[in-house]
Amino acid sequence: MKTFADRAIPYYLNLTDPPSLPPGVGVLNPFRQLEVAQICREFYGKFFSDTSPRVYVLGINPGRFGAGVTGISFTTPQNLKRYCGIDNNLPPTPELSSRFIYQIVEAFGGAEAFYGRFFLSSLYPLALVKEGKNYNFYDDKATTATLWPDIVASVQQQLAFGCNRNVAVCLGRKNEAFLHKLNQQHGFFGRIVTLDHPRYILQYRSRDIDSYVDNYVTTLADCVSL
Repeated sequence: MKTFADRAIPYYLNLTDPPSLPPGVGVLNPFRQLEVAQICREFYGKFFSDTSPRVYVLGINPGRFGAGVTGISFTTPQNLKRYCGIDNNLPPTPELSSRFIYQIVEAFGGAEAFYGRFFLSSLYPLALVKEGKNYNFYDDKATTATLWPDIVASVQQQLAFGCNRNVAVCLGRKNEAFLHKLNQQHGFFGRIVTLDHPRYILQYRSRDIDSYVDNYVTTLADCVSL
């Protein structure tokens, strides 16, 4: 029987760029790099070599300093080494979301315990950029329309890795509308629970970070039991 890792690794290593994007919008595909391809194999081989279903925690699309560099959602090169035990030669990058997410990972007892229950990913799997900055697939209607078929296909393919389809966790209030639309059209999940995006929390609500961490941990733990 194929494991979660057996399905996830080929998916990521075979990702291709969209055939076209609106003017000024670019895509970053880190999996073209040999080191990132090896990191992908090592990460999924280490934490997902089983058939246990995971609760999916879905963001928008990767940032250029997190998965846009390492290929691992919400994970900078330094956090990949520090928390996941995967050495690498990638340059360290600043990424607020990764800092918050690994507080949550540690609250669950570390990477092995966390990834044994959850799968961090995104509706669209590749990082988008415009004018050298992070860009979201929903930032303009043309980009949303262009990528929508790829988003549908991406979520469908990721479900096959080993998904607990009772519930999905959506990261980001704007992202919520698009995940609900997907779910209404395709019935991917029985229920969707939404949490504020890590970047929003650290950028605008950093004084309340302990409360947000508690809410994340409680919500995620409740989802595992559904």
